[in-house]
Amino acid sequence: MEKIILASKSPRRAEILRAVGWDFETRPANIDETRGDSEDAITYVKRLAREKAETIAGVDPQNLVLGADTVVVVDGEIMGQPGDDPKAQWMLKTLSGKWHEVLTGVALLRGEQAIVDHECTRVRFADLSEEEIEWYVSTGEPHDKAGAYAIQGLGGVFIEEIEGDYFNIVGLPVRLVYEMLRRMNH
Repeated sequence: MEKIILASKSPRRAEILRAVGWDFETRPANIDETRGDSEDAITYVKRLAREKAETIAGVDPQNLVLGADTVVVVDGEIMGQPGDDPKAQWMLKTLSGKWHEVLTGVALLRGEQAIVDHECTRVRFADLSEEEIEWYVSTGEPHDKAGAYAIQGLGGVFIEEIEGDYFNIVGLPVRLVYEMLRRMNH
């Protein structure tokens, strides 16, 4: 398999690519991630994934570039990364005892070839007490995670059920990426 340029600074996406043995290098793409006024969650993550990939492909058009973006959607609300303790606490309270969706937009570009798709995984959170939320936020883990939790870390203890791709929740739906690579190479 050819080398992939990962247009992301996410250490979790890099870990997933390493785990499946794909040759890649990381070149983060800095783009404006502001959501459009009428943009739904799927359109939003697919657009961001494509823009990240296009930013890197514009400089390096002969290589295969992978862009991705992940959000959490609960009760119609799109949640990105909280960034601070109060926002993380609010997100965890909102997720507590509910199902939500994890959406990841994925874009593969090579020259004029482009495939853009998305994955959706449903996740059910346990009911969380105020003490559990305060403890979890105090660990610092939620700050740079969509929806303020990491299923592969301490946050995994709060997950009661998932429907779909586990790796999507971590940040990169590896099965979808593999299928997209197969489509691009045929």
